[in-house]
Amino acid sequence: MDAPLRADARRNRARVLEVAAEAFATEGLSVPVHEIARRAGVGTGTVGRHFPTKEALFEASMRHRVDELTARAAALEEQEGPGAAFSSFFTAVVRAGAADRGLAERLAAVAGDGAALDARVGADVLCEHLGRLLDRAQAAGAVRPDVTLADVEALMVAVMSRGGAPEALIAVVADGLRATRDTTPA
Repeated sequence: MDAPLRADARRNRARVLEVAAEAFATEGLSVPVHEIARRAGVGTGTVGRHFPTKEALFEASMRHRVDELTARAAALEEQEGPGAAFSSFFTAVVRAGAADRGLAERLAAVAGDGAALDARVGADVLCEHLGRLLDRAQAAGAVRPDVTLADVEALMVAVMSRGGAPEALIAVVADGLRATRDTTPA
């Protein structure tokens, strides 16, 4: 059983997580651990005691953002119509990825190789919610029936990776996903 952390160790851990989240968001996954330690005002050994790998540090720093997005998806599933819920969640994930390079890089890496989204940062849960929202929107006739979850993931990654404000591209993608008389089965 792990002993409780001393107050200074808790502060150091919190500071490392804060700095790591900011660094991953602005610089992506390529930021070195020693640079995160330097910015946090701690040694690399301190970072290593709390987070044995860079991946562990990234996972811990992403947990809050992923938890926020999954909570939003769950609320949308309960509160909004199928088309609006899907569109709102798609937009929320794209905006989050556009603002957080680390999140965008992680989603691009796992969506790009066709693997299930990485469970360690909760991306699998994001994918599950997105899939359910897509299925509901398609069943309601709000989203084209020929669109797959893989298509939606690829579109999200493309919009996120463009950089800058994603609003114009979100609107273009939403128009392309919307079911029309020509795309709905007769």
